[in-house]
Amino acid sequence: RIPRFIQKAGRAGCHKVFIGLENINAAALKSTGKKQNHVEQYRDMLQDWRRAGVLITAGYIVGFPNDTKESVLKDIEVIKKELPIDLLEFFMLTPLPGSEDHQTLVKQGVSLETDMNSYDLEHPCVKHPLMSPAAWRECYDAAWHSYYSDKNVEQLFRRRFADGNSVRRLQEQVMWFYGSILFEKLHPLQSGILRRKSRSERRPSFKKENILVFYARYFLEIATTVVGLLKLHLRLEKIRKRIQNDPQGKDYQDEATKPPCKKTTIEDDKLVLPVSAA
Repeated sequence: RIPRFIQKAGRAGCHKVFIGLENINAAALKSTGKKQNHVEQYRDMLQDWRRAGVLITAGYIVGFPNDTKESVLKDIEVIKKELPIDLLEFFMLTPLPGSEDHQTLVKQGVSLETDMNSYDLEHPCVKHPLMSPAAWRECYDAAWHSYYSDKNVEQLFRRRFADGNSVRRLQEQVMWFYGSILFEKLHPLQSGILRRKSRSERRPSFKKENILVFYARYFLEIATTVVGLLKLHLRLEKIRKRIQNDPQGKDYQDEATKPPCKKTTIEDDKLVLPVSAA
């Protein structure tokens, strides 16, 4: 909405942007009160960020009242095909203490998770109307695996290469995002290259582990993560080199990156499609 904001951000040195996509299901967005999220406008806006050379990360929430594993995976397929996002990170719908959602549920007497450690956006903290806690978690995991499949990663790399931007930079980000899920079983925002663990830092209700048992398991976890990340790196490296050696790589275009057939404008917070590009 601010004239030339994206272009100015790129020129000022902005190299990564986070977009609160939240969801692409209109009913889900309405239920959260996010009336400002116009899905129809996303593609043009995302293409502007790409032209400015900025890597795009978007957040997606899993667990709205109408969500099922099938519906979530279907929506992710739409995103993969139609929205030129580089990185997508998933969160579970969580009534964080202090938020309006949490206050509303407390007033309604809804049963909520009592263990505050679970309010990390990765664990179910309230009953879902259509999914059990196990099914909800399965849906969340499936969303990560769907978006970061080899097929879609190749598409992401091809878009990046055709834009004239660094594929290696995106490759490093995919390593971090997907590697955290695969090997550390943690959201990338809670993870890193290696997890630092202290034998003395446990809840009071848990006994301190035997030193040999603790460090044997700890070093096994580190070894497993390092080997797994190396394999993932080699896999991504193979995809990147194949794309960069493709003579037609610079000409790549798909549904998400082709120029829009209509120019969008905003008037009074309503989407208007006035004139075709022709």
